[in-house]
Order: sequence, then structure tokens, then C-alpha cells
Amino acid sequence: MSATSGTAELVTAPGPCTELDPTQLLGATIGVTSHRRSDELIATFTRRGAGVLHAPTMRIVPIAEDAALVAGTRAAIADPPDVLVVTTAIGLRGWISAAEAHGLDEALVAALAGTQVLARGPKARGAVRAAGLSEAWTAASEQTAEAVEHLLAQGAAGRSVLVQLHGAAGLEDLEPLRRAGADVRTVAVYRWEPPEEPGAVDRLVDALASRSLDAVTFTSAPGAVALLEAAERRGRLPGVLAAMGSADVVCCAVGDVTAAPLRQRGLDPLVPERWRLGALMRCLSAHLAEHPRARVATPAGELVVRARAAVLDGRVLDLAPGPLSLLARLAAAPGRVVSRGELLAELPAATDGHAVEVAVARLRAALPRPAGGEALVRTVVKRGYALGLA
Repeated sequence: MSATSGTAELVTAPGPCTELDPTQLLGATIGVTSHRRSDELIATFTRRGAGVLHAPTMRIVPIAEDAALVAGTRAAIADPPDVLVVTTAIGLRGWISAAEAHGLDEALVAALAGTQVLARGPKARGAVRAAGLSEAWTAASEQTAEAVEHLLAQGAAGRSVLVQLHGAAGLEDLEPLRRAGADVRTVAVYRWEPPEEPGAVDRLVDALASRSLDAVTFTSAPGAVALLEAAERRGRLPGVLAAMGSADVVCCAVGDVTAAPLRQRGLDPLVPERWRLGALMRCLSAHLAEHPRARVATPAGELVVRARAAVLDGRVLDLAPGPLSLLARLAAAPGRVVSRGELLAELPAATDGHAVEVAVARLRAALPRPAGGEALVRTVVKRGYALGLA
């Protein structure tokens, strides 16, 4: 499938890449929930050896032809605000692009030239400068609430404030300005809408609940909320929260704004120090490389166990889910004997010990036998099985 099709099918590496380590994430499976710029995430992860389940939980829809946007643009030109709050780079660029489509871009930039411009973070600041404007202040936290606090500290009464809304709206953050006597206007350039393929999101929810992902990424607060709501509709929210709160599935958010809905549910997502997409990819890749579900030194080389695969001595093993589950259980107790009963519990569809013997036989067939040595999975008579150690 293509990187943006949203069908929640496994995306594998498009080919070799000399810029990235193609083995760093070998065997890992990562869920990607973003709509915009998902191609970058998918390409980076797959070129590092991972598989990706792509299921955009929301989609960004430009509204360049929206009558309200055109009217808001004309109003800004006719009556420039005292203060302009730019919340997103994509929003300001989209606004100017929409104005250009109506022959209003030059007039809009000229009207805003004398306005005090506040930017909600470095990316918004960069867009302000690219538009030929100058920012007076930038929010260090990249949150609208900080810009509001800054305006309140200056004195907002009687001032006209125009806010370029982001997709999540954030209208509640503007209420303190209205209460302080500011004339607050808004302009929306894009909006969040439900995903084109809800079934893809359902499959991602199921994968999370069953812990068959190594990680899931979030790049917007609305996307995180949409995933949690989809899980709740399917009755799988407790399982999804438990999975993302465990060591099995790494929950990764691009920044604190995106992480907020997850933290409200008691999760502690991995967040890069710099709230940027590139930082998220580097941070998560390094974390997954250092923290597989299991890492064991065996006579046949290092064994790394992931959610859907196992890698032995740098090679992905060809294992069906049953044998992989047994290997994961053995690797979690390296060198120790695991009883047939414990292994049977790893095979939900099985009913007796014979199923364990069959799965072990298939596992052994997929594993190399060290030269002159015994099988990596040893039988301990009347007790169970154990994974051989180097």
C-alpha cells in the first residue's frame, strides 16, 4: 500500500537507504496515526527496518474556498487588528495561499504589517518571517494559552485581537481575552475531519489492545483524542490504555500539546526534547533500538524479540504467531525452564499439551542449530523447555 492510503496494512521498507541504519528497527512494528506529513514518518521508520501500520485517526482539510475565510480575510484588510496570534505555520501559509487565490494576498500582508504579531512557537515564527512580517514575541511553550497570558499581562482591554485558529480550534483558550475586554476575532484555514477509512483505525485499535505493536506515534492532540474515542467506541479503551501504559507498546507524542490528552488518561508518553517531527523519529528509533521486548545472547547470536517478529543474529526469523509467542515467553526467562502449562497459556486457541509440542517443533525448525551444539530450545524432561544461552 502507499504510505498515505490509511488501510492499516503493514508497510515495509521501500529499498536500501545509505543515510539511515537499515537494521536499527529491524523486526519492529510502529503504528502511525498522523495524516499530514505521514510519508516522512513512514519512510524513516521503514528505512530503519521497521514495518508500519498507517491509520490516520483524523485528516486535515483545507478550507481555502470557505466563505467565512474569505470574509475574515477582507475584514482583516479593511480593519487590521491590533494583535495577530499565529498558532501554526501551516495555518498562516494556508491563509496567505487562500488569499492569493482571491487576489487578496498582497493587501492582507500589507494590512498586517503594522500589527503586533505573536507566534505560538518557532515554526509559526518561521512562517511569519517567510510571509514578510515580523513577530514581536514567540511562545516558548508553543501553546496558545501562553500567548493569551502574554496579552493579558500587556493589558487586553479595548484591543482587537485576530487569532489564526489551528485545527483543534482551542476556542476555550481565548475566553480570558474576551473577559478582559478584548475584541477577539478568529480565522480558520483548515479543519480536522474524521478519517477516510474508519476501518483502518479500528484495526489499529485492535493491534494496540492485543499489544501487537512495538510503538504508536501521535503528532496532534486531535489525532490522539480520536484514537482514544475510537477505542472507547469499540469497547477496547481499557486494553489500549493498559498497552500504551506498559513496557510492551511505546506511546510517543511529538510534544506536550499532543501529549496532553494522553496524560489526562494517566499515560506517560515518550516526548522528544525538541517538539519536532525529526526529533520524534530520532527519539523513538533510539528508544526502540535500546528497549526491545527481549534481548538474549544465544549460541547462534543475539536474539531480539519484537511484537510481531524475532531477529536472530541480524536476520528476521520466519515465525508464525504461535511459535513466536513461545519464543517470546522463553526469551523473557532466558536459561530458565518454562513449563508446558505456561507455554500453553501463550496459545489461546490451544487446549492441550500436544499443541505446545507442535509449536515448539515449528519453532525449532525455524531456528538454526549451532555447529556441534544442541537445539536453541532445549527440552527439560518432565519439566518443560528452556532457551539456550551463550
